[in-house]
Amino acid sequence: MSMSTFNFASMAAQITEEQGISFQDKAKTWDSASDVQEVVDALNNQSSVHFLNLDGNTLGVEAAKAIGEALKRHPEFRKALWKNLFTRRLKSEIPEALQHLGAGLIEAKAKLTVLDLSDNALGPNGMRGLEVFLRSPVCYSLQELHLYNCGLGPEGGAMLSKALIDLHANARKAGTPLQLRLFVGGRNRLEDAGAKALAKAFATLKTLQEIVLLQNSIYLEGVKALADSFKANPHLRVLNMYDNTLKSKGADEIAEVIKGLTMLREIHFGDCLIGTNGAYQMAEALENSNNDIEVIDLSSNEINSDGGLVLVSAIQNKPKLRVLNIDGNCFGQEGCAQIIEQMSAYPNAAALQPFNEDEDENDSQESSEEEEEEEEQGDEYDDGNDEYDEHEHANDTTEEADEDDEEYAEETAYLTTNAYTTKLFDESTNSKASDTFAIGNKPPIMFCNPEQFCLSQTPCSLQQFESLAEDNKLQALQGIINQFTDDNHLLLLVFTTLKCAHLSQLSQPALELAVSLFQATFDYAVKTKQETRVLNYVLKQLGLLRCEEAFKTDYDVKSCRHALREALKKPEFANDSIKKSFKLYLDNVDA
Repeated sequence: MSMSTFNFASMAAQITEEQGISFQDKAKTWDSASDVQEVVDALNNQSSVHFLNLDGNTLGVEAAKAIGEALKRHPEFRKALWKNLFTRRLKSEIPEALQHLGAGLIEAKAKLTVLDLSDNALGPNGMRGLEVFLRSPVCYSLQELHLYNCGLGPEGGAMLSKALIDLHANARKAGTPLQLRLFVGGRNRLEDAGAKALAKAFATLKTLQEIVLLQNSIYLEGVKALADSFKANPHLRVLNMYDNTLKSKGADEIAEVIKGLTMLREIHFGDCLIGTNGAYQMAEALENSNNDIEVIDLSSNEINSDGGLVLVSAIQNKPKLRVLNIDGNCFGQEGCAQIIEQMSAYPNAAALQPFNEDEDENDSQESSEEEEEEEEQGDEYDDGNDEYDEHEHANDTTEEADEDDEEYAEETAYLTTNAYTTKLFDESTNSKASDTFAIGNKPPIMFCNPEQFCLSQTPCSLQQFESLAEDNKLQALQGIINQFTDDNHLLLLVFTTLKCAHLSQLSQPALELAVSLFQATFDYAVKTKQETRVLNYVLKQLGLLRCEEAFKTDYDVKSCRHALREALKKPEFANDSIKKSFKLYLDNVDA
């Protein structure tokens, strides 16, 4: 075979290998069969459909049934890319829609390799729509399962675990052993109970190469169970448990495990409160193992400079190391300089990431002493106070779905986008909330739904905040905000953030929401290239930037500043320029 013929054949094979249909980010609302006719036609007209990407639309039951019917014609189908597909849907709609989609693939006898249902508020209720599908021959060939930000909760995690264990048994009995290699389950509020349940599934599967469980409110008992399950998966290459609560005892459990995982290439244990003792344990584990490690993230862990130096020394013999992130710890200026100097002497010096947010070393010493005292007293993280810890994953975006309350979804699923005029972001205008929310004067309300909360003219009371019945308040509020565009969208983002921040010193849930909404506000500002404009406006609202005209905010600025400080602690918040600007102004005022 000539080289030219070979190249042509190879290219043709690649084209044939991946043929599919994408309606990604069309922002379509598909309720009826007629609404989704375009998708059905595409499925009917294309002979080979290996993937169907419906990300960024919203799918109802009748529309899902029509797609399911069309999928029955495609036994070659292998990738279901269905993330962010059920925005503003009734909780009763989601499982039924999933059943229709799954039934189509079951009848087609498809062999799925990728299932992506991330960013859907499934919860235990949604899992019921997957029970048959996840145990069926369609999933015997599954290699990747993406369930990021699905609000599974402990109950949903247990249901998923049982389904995976059953799937494994069914596939083995059929002579086609399950080879699941990637599991993504971050931001699901699994807690210890959900983590322990999934650990049973991981230990059963034994084929996983990548496990992502970031931001799941997992503590020591969950970490112990997971650590044992990791041992059963010798081909693990990536472990990501960022922003869970390991502390030094959890770090010890993980350190013991990683020494035996010879194929490990990436570990992400940032923001896990491992402390200096935890850093020593991780360093000891890494020093004489994992020579092919490429990425180590131990950022924001309250490690002092001694711990940092020990870590750097431990990884000097890792020739493939590309990233060493130990930013956001408690090294102090002198400690950072010592670490940089020591790392510069090693062949992999370029792996060290810049230091941008390091705390004073005294903070680490105080924290370490408190931790040692707690652990000497046998503290196992179950003293009942953890839910109010400042590291309680304030930027989690999902919680368990409430199966009983369907009113919100029904009321907001078809809201029209209301436009109203505002000069909120005109930099010459210093507006207040009462100047910008043109809804008319109404008597104070004692209870409110998400729409009333977002659109109210004044700060809301703690009682009004607590009366929001939605389990996932962030998703409910964003559902209202996302119905507006441009400056109206920014307006609602800023003032919904301030409403929650106003209550942040009275309510931990309000603080968590405020932190997440501050992040959403500046993510949007960066995305739309309005950083300076939005930054200056927020600084004015918090009394940190002088206005040309006299201006008094309606919000408790101390509480709002408190929430902002907590948001600034998050590594993923905005960008360095915005962080530095806020810190510059905040450092000049009392906390």
